[in-house]
Amino acid sequence: MLCSPQNPRKRVLSGIQPTADSFHLGNYLGAVRQWVALQDEYDAFYCVVDLHAITVPQDPQTLRRRTKVAAAQLLAAGLDPDRCTLFVQSHVREHTELAWILGCITGFGEASRMTQFKDKSAKAVSAKSGEASVGLFTYPVLQAADILLYNADQVPVGEDQRQHLELSRTLAQRFNHRYGETFTVPQPYILKEVAKIYDLQDPTAKMSKSSSSPQGIIDVLDEPSVIRKKIARAVTDPGAEVTADEENKPGVTNLLRIYSALSAEPVNALEDKYTGVGYGGFKKDLAELIVATLTPVRERTQAILGDEPALERTLEHGAANARKAAAQTMTAVRDLIGFLS
Repeated sequence: MLCSPQNPRKRVLSGIQPTADSFHLGNYLGAVRQWVALQDEYDAFYCVVDLHAITVPQDPQTLRRRTKVAAAQLLAAGLDPDRCTLFVQSHVREHTELAWILGCITGFGEASRMTQFKDKSAKAVSAKSGEASVGLFTYPVLQAADILLYNADQVPVGEDQRQHLELSRTLAQRFNHRYGETFTVPQPYILKEVAKIYDLQDPTAKMSKSSSSPQGIIDVLDEPSVIRKKIARAVTDPGAEVTADEENKPGVTNLLRIYSALSAEPVNALEDKYTGVGYGGFKKDLAELIVATLTPVRERTQAILGDEPALERTLEHGAANARKAAAQTMTAVRDLIGFLS
């Protein structure tokens, strides 16, 4: 089993796609903020997964820009290149090599059962972007390669990625059984529970770049005036009581969840705090809380993007660290498969 005896900390790996001009609040609360907390306790590898992004059509110039913006936002949110390895997926060619090898030990039926492919392929057809690609079909195998390449002990996951992590575990065990102990079988690292953040205009739907309207999303890079306007226009419910009620008051419940996640105040304490205040005062306070949280991230992102050579040096440094770990894994894998050295 490959490991890093010099580093006794367990290794975590996670990635995020550069498929929008800004992360949204759900991304920030559900993943990015928690990655920052993990980098001191774990040997943390984080990547901007641009190879995954091209499973659907991308404009090349837009993809380049968004990849840089994604990396800048991660740094601005608190990822520290001296405390974690931050890199761009396509800068490490071993990802695609291992994905091919793992694809050759993955059953077609096994890959067909991935529920996200069904969801995303349906969206591709409805968006009239043509047929779903083979890349979209096999991207869970590339995701497995991302994880196994670095022998990650744990993978921060949300509920929607559990099935893909199970495939990674299955492929690690299958390879180990056929060729000898090689890969660490990854375990899920269940991120600290952050209640799902829903669309501000449709509080029955998850906040999502692919399905939400612009007014339904709070972007990390939104200007304060835009954030205030979006919160002011957020859907609420009949009555004026600021109380959580999933069935009868989904709009206010969603706003309370956001407030609670940002302030660390329990929802029931917020209900008490805003008794008799009404929606207007509650929304105003929530908007200011979001502005105070995201404005420093937006300003740091702009500063990082303003020094592009420094950003490129940071990503090259991360890629060099990632390549070192990846090369060690692939040297062993190539030999075990039977490739000539």
